Amino acid sequence: MVTAIVNGRILAPGGIRHGVLLLEDNRIKGIDDTVPARAAVIDAEGCYVAPGFIDMHTHGAGGADFMDGTVEAYLTAARMHAQHGTTLLYPTTLTSTNEALYESFETYRKARLENRDGAAFGGMHLEGPYFNPEFAGAQDRRYLRNPRPEEYREILDRCPDLARWSFAPELDGAAEFAAELKRRGIVASIGHTNATFGECDAAWRAGATHMTHFYSCMSTISRRNAFRYAGTIEYGYFQDGMTVEIIADGIHVPADLLHLLLKIKGAERISLVTDSMRAAGMPEGQSILGGLADGQPVIVEDGVAKLLDRSAFAGSVATADRLVRTMVREAGCSIPEAVRMMTENPARVMGIAQRKGSILPGKDADVVIFDDDINVQKTIIAGKTIG
Repeated sequence: MVTAIVNGRILAPGGIRHGVLLLEDNRIKGIDDTVPARAAVIDAEGCYVAPGFIDMHTHGAGGADFMDGTVEAYLTAARMHAQHGTTLLYPTTLTSTNEALYESFETYRKARLENRDGAAFGGMHLEGPYFNPEFAGAQDRRYLRNPRPEEYREILDRCPDLARWSFAPELDGAAEFAAELKRRGIVASIGHTNATFGECDAAWRAGATHMTHFYSCMSTISRRNAFRYAGTIEYGYFQDGMTVEIIADGIHVPADLLHLLLKIKGAERISLVTDSMRAAGMPEGQSILGGLADGQPVIVEDGVAKLLDRSAFAGSVATADRLVRTMVREAGCSIPEAVRMMTENPARVMGIAQRKGSILPGKDADVVIFDDDINVQKTIIAGKTIG
């Protein structure tokens, strides 16, 4: 079946194009001047037609968290994110017991088979437990520890769906851990860390290629025994090959730092992530960070989740459309530039750019249609309109 999207401003590689975007079954067929006979027509009504958003760091949405341990939690979060333009997401765990982690692996596999009307699942992202307790943020310090080969190899063996793992490079054994991830084709990402410039460089040389929620729970210039040391943030700026992600909800990273990041790092090396917890898409008030069984009570107010003592943020409540809107309104990005950070860039980071992240013939028919204010009008996943 051929679907023709007409009257849209198509965000294609190289710029905005005007024409008819053709989707055939679950693939992009191309951009043409005419509507084929018997094609199903979608009128974009002058809106932007973009690649589907890719969220490579999210913990949940719609009142559900991926650590809840139920298939319905996965499906609920996927449906909520799809309503806001996300066509592919990477369910992200929080630091927990290994038993809870293994349960989440099984639940992920079941949910992927049942997911028919939500954002697709691209693979799992483990956030922890190999983090620095001083930079734990909202992570549960009870479970933080150093990487041990016998432990992480078992986890890796039990989770063939693992796509990414975030860790702190200053921990004992971290370089060997990064090398193991690289050997297995898993994205090794630096986060929740007090690492020095040199420790980050060692992780880079071992296989780390990405930085988790840049600026958040991350070291900068520090004085140690009277000497100054550059930190993780400085290394992220220095190493051209290192990609970074930001929680562009307008709260975690203020506008001046967004401008600085764009100026130094360049839009081509920045991805946008929600890092959303269960309250994304829900009214403000009391919520829980992590699984229902042993999660932390948090408060959602002022457009963000906070620990109860308000000493730190506890994840965002953003959806992908809000991230794009923030980059346009507060960071001065063009819409094509902001969309690239939510589509093409995360596809490259996760190694799936050959089939996702841009509107090109042969790629997956994942499309989002939104207006000038980045209000999502329609989400299409694998050629199927959602909602």
